[in-house]
Amino acid sequence: MRLRRGLDNPMLHQPDIDKIDVQAVNTAARQQSQPLYAPRQKIHPKRAEGRFRRLKWIIMAVTLAVYYVMPWLRWDRGQYAPDQAVLIDIANRRFYFFFIEIWPQEFFFVAGLLVMAGVGLLLVTSVAGRAWCGYTCPQTVWTDLFLVVERFFEGDRNARIRLDKAPLSFDKVRKRVLKHATWLVIAVATGGAWIFYFADAPTLLRDFLTGSAPFVAYATVGILTATTYVLGGLMREQVCIYMCPWPRIQAAMLDEDSLVVTYNDWRGEPRTHGAKKAAAAGIPVGDCVDCNACVAVCPTGIDIREGQQLACITCALCIDACDGVMDKLGRERGLISYATLRDYDANMAIATDPATGAIDPARVRGPDGSFTASLKHFDWWVLLRTRTLVYTAVWAAIGIVLLTALLARDRLEVTVQHDRNPVAVTLSDGSIRNGYTVKLLNMIAEPRTITLRLEGLPGAAMQVSDIDQPAGTEFAVPVEPDRLRTLRVFVAQRPEAVQPGSTEFRFVVEDPASSESDSYTAIFDNPER
Repeated sequence: MRLRRGLDNPMLHQPDIDKIDVQAVNTAARQQSQPLYAPRQKIHPKRAEGRFRRLKWIIMAVTLAVYYVMPWLRWDRGQYAPDQAVLIDIANRRFYFFFIEIWPQEFFFVAGLLVMAGVGLLLVTSVAGRAWCGYTCPQTVWTDLFLVVERFFEGDRNARIRLDKAPLSFDKVRKRVLKHATWLVIAVATGGAWIFYFADAPTLLRDFLTGSAPFVAYATVGILTATTYVLGGLMREQVCIYMCPWPRIQAAMLDEDSLVVTYNDWRGEPRTHGAKKAAAAGIPVGDCVDCNACVAVCPTGIDIREGQQLACITCALCIDACDGVMDKLGRERGLISYATLRDYDANMAIATDPATGAIDPARVRGPDGSFTASLKHFDWWVLLRTRTLVYTAVWAAIGIVLLTALLARDRLEVTVQHDRNPVAVTLSDGSIRNGYTVKLLNMIAEPRTITLRLEGLPGAAMQVSDIDQPAGTEFAVPVEPDRLRTLRVFVAQRPEAVQPGSTEFRFVVEDPASSESDSYTAIFDNPER
């Protein structure tokens, strides 16, 4: 009222009025504005029971076993190669995966696998939303593991909430110390398992414990210990909500036929605590009894009944919690379920009263209380749509190309580099000589004797500086296992065979034992006359 009277006062000039308007607007904005950053409200997810929780236990056990155990598996490659099944040998520039050995020039295999992983992620997302986030993401797996530890020492949800509110005591300190100490042990084991992929695991473990391991090993363990402890134990859902970019991207991969965790309003609304009293009073009610069981088990603390949200990782634990409540009430499961937007919209159209726009539970059930036949249900054929078929075809094509290239690749290669200064030398007998650096690559874990042969250059002979043998067109060159041998080769052509300009010829290498061969087309330069 004071503001209105002030504006009506003719004694006020326009600048004064503008000043009053700005002050009023700013005051109202301060009263209504929300904080830019809301402090974290700690989430205490309750342990869920059901088929999706069992699936998560299985996936967690398998992924953790693979990560921690894989470096200790052995694979016999002979006496000339390491016997660790999975090894990223940076010092020797090799990647070993059981029977597969990848050299630096074959990195396209690794790049292809990364592309396959990306396309596979798009495929999974288009089919089942953020299934990667809910089941196999490392953040999810380690957070679940840390929650197991937390429940073991502090109890389930209600016990942890009471412990947080309880005053400081010996029992509280004891539980917290044991919990965080166990978290640190897991975090150290996580960092330690990672470094074992880059060196022989038993040897590195011994060196690590005796203090003789490289500094980078201790630094890596320290960094991964800190990140695992902080991200999995302290930050948890904040990583998924604020740090991870995937929730902001995955929406573009979804369509009307993608399966996502959905609260089915068409059968759940109107929700009420007192269903019997409401039914007795003739008030229509849905199946949701507003027990908040779905909220209690959610690891990110959201209410799925409010619709799709950025924080939902599609772990489906709310489905297990709701199904358990429905079982106790004697009602059909699926109040919260995996559903497509197309089916959800169709069912909502059936359940909504066109006159009032409100959901009427009677519209989705028959006289006997069962659901009407007109309701839409998930059909597996919806997975075979254009988008998923294209993703599957691209993923399979990349895999077939990589597998074909892997099976057909040669394990013997030759590369040649022509000398640049001088390009050619004229010998005393008039012969022209060119110099080359020839590299023979033996890509198997066994020693081989490689035949190096000169073809396509009449009247020419070569001399290998590292081999004590008269000049000729063919040499037997021993090459160590899994090694590159570099040779200095001089090719001389007799005067009567010399042609002006440049002449192409080939260096051919062959392994007589395995019949593998390779060739390189080189240039023989002659001085102009």
